[in-house]
Amino acid sequence: MEKIKRGERLVAMTRMLADNPNRVIPFKVFSERFSAAKSTISEDMALIEKALANQRLGHLATLTGAAGGVRFRPLMPWAQAQQLMQKVADSLNEPGRALPGGYLYLSDLLSNPALTRQMGNILARPCYQLGIDFVLTMETKGIPVAMMTADALDVPLVIARRSSKVYEGSAVNINYPDGKGGIETMSLSRRAVGEGQRALIVDDFTRRGGTALGMIELMKEFNVQVAGLAFMLAQERAQPLSDLPEWPLLTFRGDGITAPMVAQPAAWLMAQETEG
Repeated sequence: MEKIKRGERLVAMTRMLADNPNRVIPFKVFSERFSAAKSTISEDMALIEKALANQRLGHLATLTGAAGGVRFRPLMPWAQAQQLMQKVADSLNEPGRALPGGYLYLSDLLSNPALTRQMGNILARPCYQLGIDFVLTMETKGIPVAMMTADALDVPLVIARRSSKVYEGSAVNINYPDGKGGIETMSLSRRAVGEGQRALIVDDFTRRGGTALGMIELMKEFNVQVAGLAFMLAQERAQPLSDLPEWPLLTFRGDGITAPMVAQPAAWLMAQETEG
């Protein structure tokens, strides 16, 4: 096999790490892939780690022990995340975004892969140390941001449905208040999650919190612990929805009926230190 030059190896290794965020990759994988000694791979990783840190592109950690290897976590600098969300807020506040019933048009943003990937990276950052086993969302508009968050955390995405599907087998169904005086149904296959796991709930939009609270109740049926709630856009409120941590990217005030809806980056995000 032709010997691979270090520059080529560094590029390939960086790509492998970026394609597998938050996943521990054993040194053996790189050593066999590039026919290089583990000591050589370790030196390469040190160079990659330094470059990523200098450019504030993420954190590369070396883990020791039986399950040892390297793990890359994409970490957008807080200042960049704040600027991005301010740009999104400005877009949401443009004339013509308002929809009947007190909603904002979000589909163009949610269908932008580059933007939703950045959102997922931001939402994953406070959750890396929480032992998340899967991300839970409700069909359908919450899926893009939830998928990218799950990708950044390297965990599965689980999608609750409004009705059970025969092709998914036996399901758990619950009824929950929709926050508007009505009752909705939520369904999830019994095979979707395991008892004792930890979930992160991600949704695109919340006003009264009915769907999020419904997903919390659904997880109780599976004996799954919910570690927190994350949203693209959430209404400002005096009291939190629950005793769980909440990470909205954006918040809004105004109901869109008696007062216009105005979006801004979430307070928790703007409170982060801006140096890294």
